[in-house]
Amino acid sequence: MLATKVVQDQGIHVEGINFYTGFCVEGHTHAIRKKDRHKEKRNNALWVAEQLGIKLHIIDIIEEYKDIVINPKHGYGQNLNPCLDCKIFMVHKAQGWLEENQFDFIITGEVVGQRPKSQRKETMPIVARESGADDLLLRPLCAKNLPETRPERQGWVIREQLYDFHGRNRKPQIALANELGFSDYSQPAGGCCFLTDKSYSSKLADLWASRGARDYELDDIMLLKVGRHLRPKPNFKIIISREEGESRYLAGYRNEYISLETVSHNGPLAIIDGKPTEADIILAAAIVARYGQGRDAHQVEVEIRTPAGDTSRELIQPISTADITRNWHV
Repeated sequence: MLATKVVQDQGIHVEGINFYTGFCVEGHTHAIRKKDRHKEKRNNALWVAEQLGIKLHIIDIIEEYKDIVINPKHGYGQNLNPCLDCKIFMVHKAQGWLEENQFDFIITGEVVGQRPKSQRKETMPIVARESGADDLLLRPLCAKNLPETRPERQGWVIREQLYDFHGRNRKPQIALANELGFSDYSQPAGGCCFLTDKSYSSKLADLWASRGARDYELDDIMLLKVGRHLRPKPNFKIIISREEGESRYLAGYRNEYISLETVSHNGPLAIIDGKPTEADIILAAAIVARYGQGRDAHQVEVEIRTPAGDTSRELIQPISTADITRNWHV
């Protein structure tokens, strides 16, 4: 937002590109969970484009992006976040778009030293070089800390009107936002990519290990953010809703997965991912019963529904709390 406004104020026409990877689904989870209902339900890229008065191009890169997530040349960050490879890939895609649409240069909101993986003094030249953008990549917020780019040398932009921000401190950016008239903006630190989240990354790594292959589909990405994920045995996993909104969401997968729901007591809806045996399904039902209001009852009735729609009901005797909770959280 800031980088665009700074360049716009020099009389330059700017258009935005938002690459959809599938991993920035923050608004999606806010819409599902009851506890997040107070949070804004918006696509932040669209919202920012509206604030800036610019055209936004949303480009789906889910399939292309898989190789970046699975085989990052420059490795991962603290979790499964391939930040440097990600930045190189997106700038490369932007460079191709620039050439196709006859634009002159690329800007990003990067700041030297702000991110530990992709925005270090030594890695920022790597992004420019390996993306193919070279000196057509301008970072307006920290340009004075970097060598001059072609837009600066050619006089397309005035270098003196750019900035020299650096480090993790966001106070200069917040001050600039106030100066430019922005009172509402996304959290200035962090970001929406779930690959930076430790819990999410652990669940993705577990998914890969259980399937014996480093791959994923869009539904996998979404389901990893919903519910409790428990793996009682290597061959199957249970995803148990934590609230009403998640139960409604998981119900949409009943035609694809075995689902379980307590019917004699209020309780969660759950689905099973993997290849469970009949005994495994009964064990899963006992675990689901443990998370409902019948956890202390002598018996709990659980509805087990197959993807084909066949339904059977079993009376389940809950097993002990110690057996249920030991070592099953992914």
